[in-house]
Amino acid sequence: MDENIMMPNVQDVEEENSEVSLRPKYLKDYIGQKKVKENMKVYIEAAKKRGDSLDHVLLYGPPGLGKTTLSNIIANELGTNIKITSGPAIERPGDLAALLTNLQPNDVLFIDEIHRMNKSIEEVLYPALEDYCLDIIIGKGPTAKSIRLDLPKFTLVGATTRAGSLSTPLRDRFGIVCKLELYSEDELAQIITRSAKILGISIDEESTYEIARRSRGTPRIANRLLNRVRDYALVYGDGNIDADITKKSLNKLDIDELGLDNTDRKILETIIYKYAGKPVGIDTLAATINEEVETIEDVYEPYLLQIGFIARTSRGRVVTPNGYEHLGIKYDL
Repeated sequence: MDENIMMPNVQDVEEENSEVSLRPKYLKDYIGQKKVKENMKVYIEAAKKRGDSLDHVLLYGPPGLGKTTLSNIIANELGTNIKITSGPAIERPGDLAALLTNLQPNDVLFIDEIHRMNKSIEEVLYPALEDYCLDIIIGKGPTAKSIRLDLPKFTLVGATTRAGSLSTPLRDRFGIVCKLELYSEDELAQIITRSAKILGISIDEESTYEIARRSRGTPRIANRLLNRVRDYALVYGDGNIDADITKKSLNKLDIDELGLDNTDRKILETIIYKYAGKPVGIDTLAATINEEVETIEDVYEPYLLQIGFIARTSRGRVVTPNGYEHLGIKYDL
């Protein structure tokens, strides 16, 4: 199995280029996240009527749900430019200053993985967010001088998979906070249908829902699986995607009917067999299956929690009766 296929935070260059072409550009084309979309439409329209910049926006939720897409849509709806960077890429205050001083009035600055931004950079960002000015210290020691630069009004859009890791002062400076939820099967089916139409792929409705069911509630995974099924259809069929080729190709990828892959099953089986079904701490679990704690918490655990296969307790993670049943293991605790 391609070990990256079910990880929504991993992309290769080919997939990223494909995904950009599949991304909607305006709210009317954005599928799912109904409440976020409705509220954002109001905020954007109000900002445009005032002739002012949109309040700073924080988008949070599991990877692959459309935070980057939504930030681009915000810029398009406002009719402004967008500058894109990430928290780890801003290493020095000078890097942030270069970004901010190159912004035009009402532009959007998108910072992905904003929770990984250096704390010293945050201190420089605070006056920029509140007062639209930048305090820079030139020189060192007794000869150091502080210079204040005025900035145009802009909108910061921050994206994070870990809202709890943001410092309170930074989180409080976002006027708009939106949580993106995992998608329903129907919403994913709509996304797959739209993507197939854009890519010129022939796919029937049964196959669309089969892929949607196995996409873990994540559009990025749904588009990725669509591309992989298309590959199998081209090699083993006539290029048209039907239910038979869809099930065969997804089974070859070791993705079961609920979207669980080898790592998901390994997490469940490790708790059941190696720890006799007793609660297991996240650090212990990560060390046992040789995965990073962050990977388990951000990629695998949210979906297993949502479908009710694991539960968090004060002593650690446990597998629920539903998890046992899915694996065909008798629950006798």
